[in-house]
Amino acid sequence: MKRIASIQDVSCLGRCSQTVALPVVSAMGVECAILPTAVLSTHTSFPDFICHDLTDQLLPVARHWKTQGVRFDALYTGYLASDRQVAVVLELLELLADQDTLLFVDPAMADHGKLYAGFGPEFPALMARVVSRAQITVPNITEASLMTGMEYRESYDEDYIKALLQGVAALGAEKVVLTGVSFEKDTIGFMSYDSVTGAYDTYFNRREPQAYHGTGDIFSATAVGGIMRGLSLREAFRLAVDFTLQCIQATRTDPQAAWYGVEFEKALPLLTARIREIADQ
Repeated sequence: MKRIASIQDVSCLGRCSQTVALPVVSAMGVECAILPTAVLSTHTSFPDFICHDLTDQLLPVARHWKTQGVRFDALYTGYLASDRQVAVVLELLELLADQDTLLFVDPAMADHGKLYAGFGPEFPALMARVVSRAQITVPNITEASLMTGMEYRESYDEDYIKALLQGVAALGAEKVVLTGVSFEKDTIGFMSYDSVTGAYDTYFNRREPQAYHGTGDIFSATAVGGIMRGLSLREAFRLAVDFTLQCIQATRTDPQAAWYGVEFEKALPLLTARIREIADQ
């Protein structure tokens, strides 16, 4: 069985980060070890949330893992809690990564043109240091614009998206998958860029009118799980788009879900069924 380490926060209430990654990756038949970067009372859309930064615990945990001879097929980073945590996470990645370990970076720090609560204007440059190490990174349009210094646009064309992709790749990332891309009002998906081959790829599915907290975490967890199950990058990210849509469709009857988080639990049987189909092929 493949094993990944999910390096991101635990939001004790609200569906995101570790409480999404652990069940989704596990449902795909991949072991998911967790290394919490912080413990939050709720996710950051709740007012007055409490955050306990766990930076000082990261390296001791990783060193203990090393003494046990544990290795990881992928290291998957998400929400990092503070400026000083970035340097520690970079050291952590050096400690845990083998030659064949996939580094998958979700620079979870911003959306809709602005940083999440608690991050200052210097944070995107720090996150770019983590992205520079990635074999695969999955920023949204806001995160890509902040890391590259490009203007954030809500209305854009393909040339703008390609420029963002190339800008993130120029930071050092090998493969960049830009999420939340939409060239037509009724569809949404991703556009990707492989800096080695120069190839672009796109995939879109139906766009639902509702927007939910945590869909980016579902997308990333599904993609890294799919890669660990042997899917090509194209197959894994298409599965991630489709499963994210299924989660939204399972949630849209709940008027409270938009801020609380997508009800992915209802759609997990669909994901496990799809993984069984892949295993039988």
